[in-house]
Amino acid sequence: MRVFRYSILVTVICLIAAFYWGYQTPGGPWAALFLVAILGVMEVSLSFDNAVVNASVLKDMDAKWQQIFLTIGIIIAVFGMRLVFPIVIVAVAASQGMGDVITMALKNPEEYARHLEESHIGIATFGGMFLLLVFLYYMMDATKEVHWLGAAERRLSKLGKLDSIHIMLALVLLFLMQSFLPLEVEQRLTLLAAGLGGVILYVAVSSLDSLFENKQHGEAAVETAKRSGIAGFLYLEVLDASFSFDGVIGAFAITRDVVIIMLGLAIGAMFVRSMTVYLVNKGTLDEYVFLEHGAHWAIGALATIMLTSTFMHIPGVITGLIGVTFILLALVSSVRYRKRHAEDAAKAT
Repeated sequence: MRVFRYSILVTVICLIAAFYWGYQTPGGPWAALFLVAILGVMEVSLSFDNAVVNASVLKDMDAKWQQIFLTIGIIIAVFGMRLVFPIVIVAVAASQGMGDVITMALKNPEEYARHLEESHIGIATFGGMFLLLVFLYYMMDATKEVHWLGAAERRLSKLGKLDSIHIMLALVLLFLMQSFLPLEVEQRLTLLAAGLGGVILYVAVSSLDSLFENKQHGEAAVETAKRSGIAGFLYLEVLDASFSFDGVIGAFAITRDVVIIMLGLAIGAMFVRSMTVYLVNKGTLDEYVFLEHGAHWAIGALATIMLTSTFMHIPGVITGLIGVTFILLALVSSVRYRKRHAEDAAKAT
């Protein structure tokens, strides 16, 4: 419970704030309280796979960077990605100042939501391409020896012998989408620019490793970067941002009140971070060997859904169910794997 103490504290603060904010809304304080709780649960269910992938990076960081991830990182996640970033998007899309957009969000949430939804193609393509690259990089790791979905993962792993194959495939997909999707010219340009932005950001964050390479001792860049924690921290923040795009857009299907949305997503974001640290402390990824595989398949599914949503509507509940299904199946497979190897070890003795 020690790991979750900050999450519980944030939850209490957000629920109290929601109750008092509810006196200024038509639904009243109890309705506001209920909506914040629903949004918090939704964010956790949509982002559990995010917590598993976060844990795979965070386990290589020291305690200092884990603490930074839970403090400075949560400020960036909640206020930066779930409040400020959507406002910036609307300000750019509507060609208005930040102050005007904040006023719009508080006093005219319907118009604010409309502007945000009009930016959906750019948001979904940007986040979708970044998440797709996260999925492809993991699956196309030629050094990966343990495979969950047998033949499929082995074939993808073999493709990893080709340098930067994951980036090439992502770019090919992006250009095919830009060429063949039934979109207007302006939407095609938005899709292409946003998709390229997602690819560039992924390459930039991944390339930060080389800044910490110790050439004198011949140490691998990625290991040095993980020890420093800087590259890993930035990678986790960008990954969280990509996940948050879908959550912010989906939250408007529940309520148009941006204060309620921020409070609810803040609870979910905090618990996702606490779950990440919990998974690291308990060594869960080492104990359940396929959990990380399941999380990356869930990320691949989310990336596919985000990219598909650029030309057709996909209910948010499908996104949540697919992610949870992959995690549960990977968990079951991990338990069976442990049991089978324990039996083989017993027979060998």
